[in-house]
Amino acid sequence: MTAALVPLVVLLPLLGAASALILGRHRRAQMVVSTAVLASVVVIAAVLLVAVDAGEPTVVAVGGWEAPFGIVLVVDRLSAIMLLISAIVLLVVLIYAVGQGVADRHRETPVSIFHPSYLILSAGVFDAFIAGDLFNLYVGFEILLSASYVLLTLGGTGERIRAGVTYIIVSLVSSLFFLSAIALIYGATGTVNMAQLSVRIAELPSNVQLILHLLLLIAFGIKAAIFPLSFWLPDSYPTAPAPVTAVFAGLLTKVGVYAIIRTETLIFAEDDLTVLLMVVGGLTMLIGILGALTQADIKRLLSFTLVSHIGYMIFGIAVGSELGYAATIYYVVHHITVQTTLFLTTGLIERFGGATSINRLAGLLKASPFLAILFFIPALNLGGIPPFSGFLGKVGLFLAGADDAGAPDAAGMAWLVNVMSEVIAAGAITSLITLYALTRFWNMAFWRGRGELEGYESVLLGSVQEAPEGATVTATRTTPVMMVAATTALVIVTVLLTIFAGPIFEFADRAAANLIDPAVYVSLVFPGGIR
Repeated sequence: MTAALVPLVVLLPLLGAASALILGRHRRAQMVVSTAVLASVVVIAAVLLVAVDAGEPTVVAVGGWEAPFGIVLVVDRLSAIMLLISAIVLLVVLIYAVGQGVADRHRETPVSIFHPSYLILSAGVFDAFIAGDLFNLYVGFEILLSASYVLLTLGGTGERIRAGVTYIIVSLVSSLFFLSAIALIYGATGTVNMAQLSVRIAELPSNVQLILHLLLLIAFGIKAAIFPLSFWLPDSYPTAPAPVTAVFAGLLTKVGVYAIIRTETLIFAEDDLTVLLMVVGGLTMLIGILGALTQADIKRLLSFTLVSHIGYMIFGIAVGSELGYAATIYYVVHHITVQTTLFLTTGLIERFGGATSINRLAGLLKASPFLAILFFIPALNLGGIPPFSGFLGKVGLFLAGADDAGAPDAAGMAWLVNVMSEVIAAGAITSLITLYALTRFWNMAFWRGRGELEGYESVLLGSVQEAPEGATVTATRTTPVMMVAATTALVIVTVLLTIFAGPIFEFADRAAANLIDPAVYVSLVFPGGIR
């Protein structure tokens, strides 16, 4: 019965986008349509998650064309939790954007453009999570990317246009790798259905498998912003309006991570690239956080921490155990929420303080204690301070790595154990540096008094970098209620991830158990066996 709800998570945002476009001159109507659509998707995603966890089949053959000939939409436990958390984040950010738009009279986010683009982006994200074949996954990526081009360049400033050009070029290169991989996979196996590929890929020569595997990893690695394919992100994301940056940072890179999880567990389950993924994960952590350490602008600092913490997820995927995947799933949910929250809070800081640089901000704790709390809680969470979800996720990942290093089959591979140990150490160091970078910003922007600003400025300018062509915003000293309420709601969600860590981890364990055994996914798509 619930299977009929699966197409609605994509169909409703697309219909909502069309309606919002028609209602271009009616701002309130657009806001109502967009909010109602995403609220409906949140409810549908919650229903699907409960149904999937109860064992109810949630596979839909679009148009009645059965797999492998037609488009198949599949919701398993991993898809369900990704749908729910992304729908919640998209809804909350939309409320924040509406509040900002009303306060600014829609100078930064023209309603007639923003709402249709935002809903199309949402449809692309949801489609990517439920795609049962590689080509539909590609379509989901292209839908969200086409909308993101528009959202990234809202306002048409020179800085945003330049960032948009870089983003478009990188995205096109990534799509070219992805499309080439799809063509080669189809030519080699005669299918792009992921369940069927889990069987047919294993029949190919090992060198052919490796080439196809690497092509997909490069495509998804660019989208996920893993080192050394992450160079584009810190210069692209910070230029957009605060709500757009928050969605991009929180969600878009995680779609790439999701695609890597699917690739590693379903299509190339027998092809082992553990060492490569382990090294890439460790380098992504360290290079990203060292970049963050040199930033004076909080938007760029958070963009570098975003890159850095993708490394934790890649590490969990590289471990490849049930605990590793469970911890990765939990950490993805945590990071989507916390990173989005920090960018929304940054929007409030920029609005209240008139800047986002530690060289221009001071005295915000006295001026707005509540804003200080809104930043402080997710900052501690991202830094991995116990008992927050960031700490729990990292501990889960480190335990998974330690268990895998101590496994009997690793006893004769001392070099692999050494690599894993070094990556775990890199993760611990990254967490400490993250905490230092964020608390340094909090100390300078909130704790430091306005009278101390001049004394610190000359010291800081020598050790940290300002954002290129950073603009100064006129401080309003007031923040719209909707923006504060939306940010507060996400801060509460981050705290709930800690309070309900036990049930969430148990769900992640069940999702990971399904991932470890590709036959579970195959049986969903082909109940009678692969033909």
